[in-house]
Amino acid sequence: MATLATWAFRDRGGFTLLHVTRLIGDETYHDAFVTTFRTATITTVVCIALGYPLAYLMATTGPRARALLATAVMVPFWTSVLARSLAWVILLGRRGVLNAWLLSLGAIDQPLPLLFNSLGVQIGMVHVLLPFMILPVWSVLARLDPALPLAARSLGASPARTFLHIVLPLSVPGLAAGVTLVFMLAVGFYITPALLGGPNDLTIASLIEMVVRDLLDWSFGAVLSLALLAAVGAIFALGAVFAGVDRIAAREGRA
Repeated sequence: MATLATWAFRDRGGFTLLHVTRLIGDETYHDAFVTTFRTATITTVVCIALGYPLAYLMATTGPRARALLATAVMVPFWTSVLARSLAWVILLGRRGVLNAWLLSLGAIDQPLPLLFNSLGVQIGMVHVLLPFMILPVWSVLARLDPALPLAARSLGASPARTFLHIVLPLSVPGLAAGVTLVFMLAVGFYITPALLGGPNDLTIASLIEMVVRDLLDWSFGAVLSLALLAAVGAIFALGAVFAGVDRIAAREGRA
């Protein structure tokens, strides 16, 4: 991080090739990009693993249980991201609720390092972004014709085969929307990684904030933002090619 202070007083007049050279040649920025995309990818995968089953349950359960589950999913939207992130500080700290409970049960001998590291960041981000995965998947599954799985079962298909060949393919548009929302929001997340992360969890959003606010290097902050935008755009362009967005859109239109 020492190189940041060195560059703070150089070439603030606007965009030049010096900014690009600085971005390419300094490993601090490389590490920040790797951390950002690794964190966003893990968050997206965990949100899929947790969100899809819950969305499926909401789409197939009764009205009363569906209303309770929908309320539980929507409650986080009524609380600010800052408040939710600070709540995890209370829960996961060395003297927090979770460690105190485990110590009282004798399950651990010393507090677990659950905070100010990658684990704490992932827990906080999944908690904040999980509804953005659940709601798009639920909206697609709720429109699924219940006669289709029943027809597959009547023809001898097992529940697992019915899900893999009927339900899952038809829910791909909602899943793709959820993945896009969660990944895009996770890439640009600032508050939760800043509060729950440690020195090795510096994301590109935190780095942009540091460059702009602390070093007052607005032009290079803009370069970092453009680089992040270009990287995200390239990832989604490749994903569109390999996933076949046209086929997904056509399938959604037929639904």
